[in-house]
Amino acid sequence: MPQHKIYMRRCLELAQLGLGNVSPNPMVGAVIVYADKIIGEGYHQKYGEAHAEVNAVNQVINNFSNYAKLLRQSTVYVSLEPCAHYGKTPPCADLIIKHQIPKVVVGCRDPFEQVNGKGIEKLQAAGVEVISGILEEECKWLNRRFFTRVQKHRPYIILKWAQTADGFFAPADSTQLWITGLESRKLVHQWRGEEDAILVGTNTVAIDNPQLNVRYGKGKLPKRIVIDRRLKLSRDLNVFDQSVETLVFNEIKMEFDGKTKYIALEDFDRFVPQYILYQLYLQDIQSVIIEGGAKTLNSFIDAGLWDEARIFTGETVLNNGIKAPEVNGVIADEVLSGTDRLKILYNK
Repeated sequence: MPQHKIYMRRCLELAQLGLGNVSPNPMVGAVIVYADKIIGEGYHQKYGEAHAEVNAVNQVINNFSNYAKLLRQSTVYVSLEPCAHYGKTPPCADLIIKHQIPKVVVGCRDPFEQVNGKGIEKLQAAGVEVISGILEEECKWLNRRFFTRVQKHRPYIILKWAQTADGFFAPADSTQLWITGLESRKLVHQWRGEEDAILVGTNTVAIDNPQLNVRYGKGKLPKRIVIDRRLKLSRDLNVFDQSVETLVFNEIKMEFDGKTKYIALEDFDRFVPQYILYQLYLQDIQSVIIEGGAKTLNSFIDAGLWDEARIFTGETVLNNGIKAPEVNGVIADEVLSGTDRLKILYNK
């Protein structure tokens, strides 16, 4: 068992490299072990491309002339159950069977309906020995975005805001105020590149005119989601620059304008967070950072629709203004980000 955990931890390290690039697929890492040595490894690098097991097997094929013999005497470690269905790529379970790999060690089962035990069953029916549940909780946690989307039919929700040292979100007149320093802004842009979308409310767009991009970091541009009930926002604002897909939830119209998609909700007085998240689920959006304003953040908090909160506290003191949201959760980390304090909580 200890050896199994060592190799599964390597699978998790590899899987993490796919963060931000594989959604709505899960992050997966695979390691092939022969005679207690790793001879091949891989991870799912980009949505629509080869899965982790394929990349690991190909590495063995490319590096060893006697790959067929080696694979027939090897063990494959994989952080998530091998798929058993045809999607963007052929089933990984079939690949393992084809190469007569005799043993597979799985971190956790895939909750997706077309897999969910079927990959393991297919392997066992072909005579492959399967051991599952190795570092199971760690493997599930790595893919918490994927599990949330599949099991709860909504994206994984990350709340993010900055507050002053005395607990205010913004000045009373809602004017723009930078509460955090450059280090924190760079970190936020890194986070944006790791998630599928950023969500903001009307006031945040009107006051801050944000670009909602990753100019201080690296990674793909996330989709932008704007709540603009009565379509009051000027089309000259940065969020309408057509640089990336932008979804505008409103009560007036349903139409496409280039990369801007207007999505009308029938009832803006009740269950707005629920309606929005279900629409995002239908569009394969797996994770969302909600960056404000206070009213928008509180609407999701009040609905209990959040999974993680990342709260910066700066050194600025306002004495009065718009109160920062309040959220109860399990504190996972408290660290310094430049001169700011960052607290991360999870909704249990």
